[in-house]
Amino acid sequence: MTVSVLRRLNTASMALDSLLSGLTVYSHAELALRQITTDVVEAAACAPPIAIAAIVLNQVGGRYAIRHCIDSAVLASLVARQLDQSEAAILSATAAALTMNVGMLGEIDSLHARAAPLSSSERERIRRHPADGAELLRCAGIDDSSWIDCVLQHHETTDGSGYPQGLRQDDIAVNALLVGMADRYCACIGARNYRRSLLTPAALELLIANNPAQARLVQGFVSLLGPYPPGALVRLDDGALGVVVDVGADGPLVRLLRTADGGAADQFVRAPAIAGALHEDQARLRFSMAAVWGALAAL
Repeated sequence: MTVSVLRRLNTASMALDSLLSGLTVYSHAELALRQITTDVVEAAACAPPIAIAAIVLNQVGGRYAIRHCIDSAVLASLVARQLDQSEAAILSATAAALTMNVGMLGEIDSLHARAAPLSSSERERIRRHPADGAELLRCAGIDDSSWIDCVLQHHETTDGSGYPQGLRQDDIAVNALLVGMADRYCACIGARNYRRSLLTPAALELLIANNPAQARLVQGFVSLLGPYPPGALVRLDDGALGVVVDVGADGPLVRLLRTADGGAADQFVRAPAIAGALHEDQARLRFSMAAVWGALAAL
């Protein structure tokens, strides 16, 4: 019996939380992290639309600090595959996304929940966390330079304004840029206590605008996600509501869930005219992922 994508990602989330919380005393950290990485890569590759929808619909369990890393890792692995990277490169990028915030894991949940401005010491802590994380991983016995470089450089930007080293252009590993983009996209579409989530079209527009020198990487995100990725709640031009099931060359596949006059609907439509995306409180749609995507999306 095939285990559902959601169950596999939730199992990976629990395993990652346990491992990263005790990384300094774990005797087989690299082996265990590589197993979690493989599990995430395989779960995402098994059914990419379900893995993406789980991110968009916030269906991966666990505390934010871990859930965000799982989400970013899923997206990084799928974009890397979209760009025809080798399996070794996909695994390295995914491992880096899973561990990118290990340098400040204890603070992330509280910072995520805060609405108040950051203090100068908190800003410095954030700017230091990639280097702290890379050092923690080295101390845990991880010597994969591609993995470590991605963790160290995932907040670097090609114009030199990133941190912790202020690197530019070709001095930054391609997969560090990829992981950084996945990190920021997932952060944008996630809600905070002090702001709503960005809708997926706006998040994609922001990713495109902020990465003018990375056309190939950006195209990987655009091809995989589009403005309305799987899991996006949408209103059609005729007023009907639904959820995007898949993205295809001919346009999104949408499962209609409510008619324009408010009645129940249960119909798949390929490439409908979409008026726009909706927040959950706007759409007021209630459905399980399994009801839309089948057994591979069961909790």
